[in-house]
Amino acid sequence: MPTYIALLRGINVSGQKKVSMADLKKTFEDLKFKNVQTYIQSGNVVFECAQSDSEKLESSIEKKIKKDFGFDVPVIIRTPSELQDILKSNPFLKDPKKDKDRMYVTFLSKAPMTEHIKKLDGISYPPEEFVLKSKTIYFFSPNGYGNAKMNNNFFENKLKITATTRNLKTIQQLIEMAHEK
Repeated sequence: MPTYIALLRGINVSGQKKVSMADLKKTFEDLKFKNVQTYIQSGNVVFECAQSDSEKLESSIEKKIKKDFGFDVPVIIRTPSELQDILKSNPFLKDPKKDKDRMYVTFLSKAPMTEHIKKLDGISYPPEEFVLKSKTIYFFSPNGYGNAKMNNNFFENKLKITATTRNLKTIQQLIEMAHEK
């Protein structure tokens, strides 16, 4: 059975949209997903299911979360191999002077439209850097993510698309969890 990783956007942030990981695990199990595991409070779920359509998975999970918790939570699905490819393709890893703990990946719900990508042209907030590749934004913020100008909301507003961001450690852990199954 295929393994998937669900990345939930905006739960347990500043006391908003509180969801316990035990309750979230039960929500996924109620959808008949197998071997459900959560990782940290920011909404990362590794699970197995027979469904192969990521968009249908995202939709069914979003509807179930709305039913169980009473609020909307966007969900972005990736496979373990997609996460591995994303890590390997990180352009910032080529620079040994860049601190890996200050590298982030913003996952987009779909590839943004060209007209919206153009809105990023010429925007610069040094020392922050980003590289957009299809449904992924590689982001480097030497001052940390909490102080970043180009945060999740920035990219959502410019690209008119749902996004959620994770650090490299979280992505690596999710890949490891997926391979332990």
